[in-house]
This record gives sequence, structure tokens and C-alpha cells, in this order.
Amino acid sequence: MSDVLSPDEKRTLLYLAREALECSVRNVELPAPDGTKLTPILLAEGASFVTLTIRGQLRGCIGALQPYQALYEDVREHAIAAALQDYRFPPVRPVELTRILVEVSRLSKPEKLEYSDQNDLLARLRPRIDGVILRNGSSRATFLPQVWEQIPEKAEFLSHLCAKMGAAPNIWRQKHLGVEIYQVEEFHE
Repeated sequence: MSDVLSPDEKRTLLYLAREALECSVRNVELPAPDGTKLTPILLAEGASFVTLTIRGQLRGCIGALQPYQALYEDVREHAIAAALQDYRFPPVRPVELTRILVEVSRLSKPEKLEYSDQNDLLARLRPRIDGVILRNGSSRATFLPQVWEQIPEKAEFLSHLCAKMGAAPNIWRQKHLGVEIYQVEEFHE
């Protein structure tokens, strides 16, 4: 990413994510953001994922792969969705709010990864650097670069991603899938 967020911009996005999380869980109207803190980067279209954890365990994660709204709005929307709409978890309850940590990942634009076969695909992947999007027909799934910390082995990473996509874990070995990569600027409370 050519335009890195400043420490103040990161703090602003974390504040907005936390505020959206707490207001949505408590069913309180979300106030308008402080416009004086919305820099050109925060007002520009941006794609983000918001991840919620409790003691290092995933509690919710929702985001967008392509930008379609201002970055600050994207972060607020995905903080709410991670809290209330991640199908893997029940909605966050107010009692959990003090234990939840918020992480924001700002995504670069995904780029197609050309590869010739499964060995070439493995060779081209960069653990802890690249987020990966797999496509098989109309199905797709992604893992943020942070997932490499839990699944550092490339073949296992791809197998888990295929399973997340709803396909057989070894389909990446048998079929040429669409693959895109992206990088993130990650920061957390």
C-alpha cells in the first residue's frame, strides 16, 4: 500500500470500530463521527475487515475485499457485522464488550495470482504477507494474512481455505482455481 495510515488515523479507525461495536450491541443509535478527524485517506474508498477476539480466540470477523464506500464507513459497518452477523457465532452480548479486542485490517486491492500447477502455486504464496482469495465457480473464500500465524504450512492453509469455501479440502490439488492475493495494514487495540 502506497498510502500508509498515520498513527492518528489508526486510532480514529479503532475508536470508530469500538464505538460501532458498543452501540450496535447495546442497541444505541450510532452517533455521527467527528468530521475533524476524517482525513482524506479515511474519506476515500477503502476495504477493511474487522476482527473481534476474546483472549486470543476469534469472536467475529467480517469485511469486504473490494472498496465500495469511505474507509471509515467500511470499518464501522464491518465492526457491527462482526458483532452481530458472523454466522459462526451468536451475536455479541453486552457482558462481553469489556473482554473483546478490536482489530482492523485495511486491504490493498486484490491482484490475480497466475500459477501453472499446484507446486507453482505453493511456491508463489508468501506466508504472513499475502491474504489469499480462492474462487471455484461462484464460490469464494478468503483468509487474511494473519491466519498464517495459526496455519503456517502452505498446503494446509490452502486446504483449510478450500473447506471454508465449501469445497473438498484437496480441490486445490486437483483443479485450477482462481487465486488472488492482497496485503493488509493491520492494527488493534
